Amino acid sequence: MNLMQTLITKAKANRKRIVLPEGNEERTIIAADRILADGVADIILVGNPQELKNLAKQYQLNHIDKATIIDPLNNEKKEIYTQLLYELRKNKGMMPEEAAELVENPLYLGCLMIKNGDADGEIAGARSTTSNVLRPALQIIKTAPGISVVSGIFLMFTQDTSYGEHGILIFADCAVTPNPTAKELADIAVTTANTTHAIMGIEPRIAMLSFSTKGSAKHESVDKVIEATRLVKEMEPGLQIDGELQADAALVPSVGKSKAPDSMVAGKANVLIFPDLQSGNISYKLVQRLGHAEAIGPILQGMAAPVNDLSRGCSIDDIYKMIAICCNQAIKQVKG
Repeated sequence: MNLMQTLITKAKANRKRIVLPEGNEERTIIAADRILADGVADIILVGNPQELKNLAKQYQLNHIDKATIIDPLNNEKKEIYTQLLYELRKNKGMMPEEAAELVENPLYLGCLMIKNGDADGEIAGARSTTSNVLRPALQIIKTAPGISVVSGIFLMFTQDTSYGEHGILIFADCAVTPNPTAKELADIAVTTANTTHAIMGIEPRIAMLSFSTKGSAKHESVDKVIEATRLVKEMEPGLQIDGELQADAALVPSVGKSKAPDSMVAGKANVLIFPDLQSGNISYKLVQRLGHAEAIGPILQGMAAPVNDLSRGCSIDDIYKMIAICCNQAIKQVKG
């Protein structure tokens, strides 16, 4: 059984309630229908009920009647959610009238449902930008205790099984924080290690990437990676982590042995932590397009409850898999 099959099987055995704020988006509603048909999760679709009914008829979707439909303009808990949002944001200057207006925004509504205990996780972004997905999540759900930064990982399923974990690599951060500090970079590494181990069932071997390997170049950006690596070792002494490493030293055994002969990670890393968002985002897209790897994500981490952002170029299959991953994040949070 491969990794995605394992995650789907686990989700089926521990059904979670996943809210889809973009319920009237075509790929989203088709993926939701397949999720419901397979019994992977309980689905909450946010959208105009008549529009959803028309889309279900147009695409011959036979399982949407199993979903809970929430009309953002007219739902029975609107006043409860309005009051909840007002209480959460009144110290930031939010007025009741503004809260009542924002509750009609599906992205805010989805997060309020999670905060109120009416849903376990959220998937959005097929039509919305990352900033629009994250803004209500950070305002309402907020970060997990002790976490200073939200980050986004991609699961990269490559065609060459000699790399990573039988061809699987985890890239971070590829979605959220443009230029992390050394402390933020360390937090990203620790959070990614936790996600890799707990959700994916993979033992992390973490490479802190740079254009330098073990002092081969001098620059303040290299210093940041060195300091972040030191902080991670201080925070989590048991982690297999090394840096600074160039990408080839991290992935290729012969290069790793040559450039970092004393490293336990060089040449066999399965988690790659990029020094900034620019390098991470560029890299995952290059590997995906030129290397014909399957990229699943971004899987957001560091939130107090699972909220995940889709690429606007996502496929129906991408959404299906992200729902299964979101379920596993929710399962992990319950079990601890």
